[in-house]
Amino acid sequence: MNKKLIPILKLSVLAALACFGFSSCSTPGGGNAMAQYEAYDRPATLPTNPSKVRVKVSLKNQMAYVMEGSKPLLIMPVTIGTAANPTPRGNFRLFNKEHYHRANTHGYAYTGNTVRPAYLRNKPAGWSFKGTPMPYWCEFKPAYGFHTGWMKPFPASHGCLRMHKNVAPKFFRLVSNGTPVNISNTQAEDATIGRNIPRPPDSTPFPGNPDAMMLTNKFFTMHKKPTYE
Repeated sequence: MNKKLIPILKLSVLAALACFGFSSCSTPGGGNAMAQYEAYDRPATLPTNPSKVRVKVSLKNQMAYVMEGSKPLLIMPVTIGTAANPTPRGNFRLFNKEHYHRANTHGYAYTGNTVRPAYLRNKPAGWSFKGTPMPYWCEFKPAYGFHTGWMKPFPASHGCLRMHKNVAPKFFRLVSNGTPVNISNTQAEDATIGRNIPRPPDSTPFPGNPDAMMLTNKFFTMHKKPTYE
């Protein structure tokens, strides 16, 4: 083989492997996975009677249904807790809605210009601490809630229900303190309105947000302006 071609072939192989290994490369659907993730959204309808709104969550389908009677207002994928940190099952009521919510136990330790992820219990002596942003927090059980987070198509949270950042503000507006929430392995809607709901690309390969930015409030408003049908 011509030795001059070897470097070119090596570069071609590396480029092919890179595109195969990272979801940010172009996909058959057009665009790249990160752009598709940023553009993801779900339609929502405002209720005529907010007191009739209820939320049903299917753990098996990883889907949440915001209903007003039998009318769906919003159908959205959620990322659920892992086997080691499962999402609680049962009947609950939302009791704490907070747009600018931060975690109490994990987040970022910082001193001067140095910022790094940390648990509060392991924060270096003399360092400051700020919790992980959890925008559009809707608590249904102490320390468990719906909130904005990176979406994955498999159980990945510590028990909370993560929502896509463009859908979270819609959910936040549709529900109220006192809204009933049922979390079960399955829901009747899985076989009807919950079938074939498009999901955002897996966020696993995406680069995270800069640690320093997470100390600010920017993450709380990094979403599209919500619209309603």
